[in-house]
Amino acid sequence: MPVVAGAEPPGLVAAGEGDAGKVGVRRASGPTEEDAPVPKGVTRRRPRTRAALLKAALETFAEHGFHATTIEQICEAAGYTRGAYYSNFASKEELFLALFDEHSERTVRRLAESIDALTPDEYTLTRLAELAARVEPDERAWYLVTTEFTLHAIRDPQAAWVLARHDERLRAEIARGLTLVLRRAGRELTVEADRFARLLIALREGGLAQSYVEPAELPPGTLERQFLVPLLEATTRELPGPGPGGQSNRSGSDAVI
Repeated sequence: MPVVAGAEPPGLVAAGEGDAGKVGVRRASGPTEEDAPVPKGVTRRRPRTRAALLKAALETFAEHGFHATTIEQICEAAGYTRGAYYSNFASKEELFLALFDEHSERTVRRLAESIDALTPDEYTLTRLAELAARVEPDERAWYLVTTEFTLHAIRDPQAAWVLARHDERLRAEIARGLTLVLRRAGRELTVEADRFARLLIALREGGLAQSYVEPAELPPGTLERQFLVPLLEATTRELPGPGPGGQSNRSGSDAVI
């Protein structure tokens, strides 16, 4: 089936400096599905149905593969009918893109919450690298699904175009969040933020590919822990003036971030 690009949920944007000084995330516009008024003919159970279908899809995609999984298998795993499925998604491609947005939002939020929980003394490049290197236990299932869909997109120009739009939105969140953290720390990137976000994603995805093949040799997150600090040292510089709290900016792995 063709990729359906319409009805995409609004993206996430990094919270600004005025939002209690946090890195957090918020919706770009509009209410969430749970908060929005229920349209005529749509029951209040729809968000629950959608969530169940997404969960079932992730599990069945990971087990059987994106192409091999049938809509009937997803419906059976979720406990819903095909009618319930098609009232939420027009195709498996659209379902995957909904999973992509959900995963992106959860990943950005987890990292933002971890950064916001740091004490002033913990704002170092080393600590940031540790947070960025965290890999949740459920990441393997998502990695299997997204890798297969990426291969599908490479072969299908329409799927590639739509996936690129979702990738672009995720990169924007990473770039904005990182820029805010660095600015508050008195530092800035010396390279284009979007390009740096691409590099971070490449490091993450390439590292996970090797880790899932050789988990004992290269546990997930190893490459980020080893190389992210020198990478940030090489691609950032201190802004003129005092650092956070009126103190002089520090350089190297002890730089506040």
